Amino acid sequence: MNTNSEGLRDEIMLVLRAFDAENEEFTHYFSCSGGKFLNSIEFKGEFYDFEEDYKAENDIVFKRLAKRSAKLSAYKALSKSTGKALPWGALTGIRPTKLAYTEKASGGDYLKLFQDLCVSEENTKLVTRILKAQEGVYKKGGRDLYVSLPFCPTKCDYCSFITAPIAKTEIYVENYINCLIKELQSVKPYLTGLRSIYVGGGTPFVIKNSQLTPIYAAINAIFDGTVEYTVEAGRPDVFTEEKLKTAKEYGVTRLCVNPQTFNDATLEKIGRKHTSAQTLQAYESAIKYGFDINLDLIAGLTDETPSDFEKSLKTAISLNPANITVHTLSLKSGAKLKEETKKLNVKGVEEMIAASRELLMGAGYEPYYLYRQKYQAGGLENVGWAKPDKACVYNVDTMEEISSTVAVGANAISKRYFSDEDRIERYAAPKDIPTYISKVDKIIKERAKLFK
Repeated sequence: MNTNSEGLRDEIMLVLRAFDAENEEFTHYFSCSGGKFLNSIEFKGEFYDFEEDYKAENDIVFKRLAKRSAKLSAYKALSKSTGKALPWGALTGIRPTKLAYTEKASGGDYLKLFQDLCVSEENTKLVTRILKAQEGVYKKGGRDLYVSLPFCPTKCDYCSFITAPIAKTEIYVENYINCLIKELQSVKPYLTGLRSIYVGGGTPFVIKNSQLTPIYAAINAIFDGTVEYTVEAGRPDVFTEEKLKTAKEYGVTRLCVNPQTFNDATLEKIGRKHTSAQTLQAYESAIKYGFDINLDLIAGLTDETPSDFEKSLKTAISLNPANITVHTLSLKSGAKLKEETKKLNVKGVEEMIAASRELLMGAGYEPYYLYRQKYQAGGLENVGWAKPDKACVYNVDTMEEISSTVAVGANAISKRYFSDEDRIERYAAPKDIPTYISKVDKIIKERAKLFK
């Protein structure tokens, strides 16, 4: 791709990848004068000129609008050349709802903006439903506590997390927990306005109950009152009655059960060592303790058909969990799948997502959060669906980037949100577990600078 404006290259490349045209000859020329952007494009022997009015009160706004103009011009040229329309049009950002909120805050009309960006009418309506569902939950300026337990039974083919099979990492667990407790004790001053607690992984339930207990105790020692308290328990093959009972005793209110599919053949193909029957058993065990349950499914897993996915979806709905999140398969850095595949061409994935919207809405679920990823099958999205008044606060805060996250553990990313400036500063702990353990004191000091 050739362009006279290097600052726009990355934005245009996102559009080229969406059309499978990143290796095609594509020439772009950008200029601006008299309050107008001009994007001239040459592709496959055809020439396209796009002129657009703009108003920018400062350099930051100018750069944002220039990027948007270049992406839209590239999209229109490629759409005309290929005869294809993408479900999210020229919108390549990972948080469409955040863009809608930003446009509303500036006095604009996000419906018109989405129309201008060629977003499908169906997806625009989806965003509108999400904004409605977030009323009463969406609140700027709070804080959330994230606790990282990066241990798993095995690593799935599509997973990009730092986790390794517990057989290889269990030698670090005791030292890791000691460091985690030390970190938790250090962050108490930063937890004012706490909205939620999320213990994530990995698969936290893969470690022993006797190892989970001191973590729960350390968490309970640093916050007052009752907040949403989620543990990403994870795969059903690591559930035990003892772990469920202990989580309940320490005030956990929500558990994540992550089957990904109820197709046993698929589970085996993606590297999971459990069955759908075990998922159902784990769910029934957890629901007895009164937890709100989050279930995750993935559309587009290895060799699955729309019929296979719909079967999983109907099974999930029949359980009546508080939340069902439908992910679209994505290529992620560090995942085995990305090492083996350059481009996801999943037959029937659009049909799978369409079925999820129809069936979940019909079952009384509302979409309440949404995010997209760069290399997602079909250019689609991930959507969290919730029963009335059962939206997960942590998911809304994280996906909309409207709160600060105090994060502890390996690969934990603390974020401080400055609501008056609508900006975020981050501090990331090391990904490698031994490195994290050796640097925990430095991590505590560096994070203190972020929240001072």
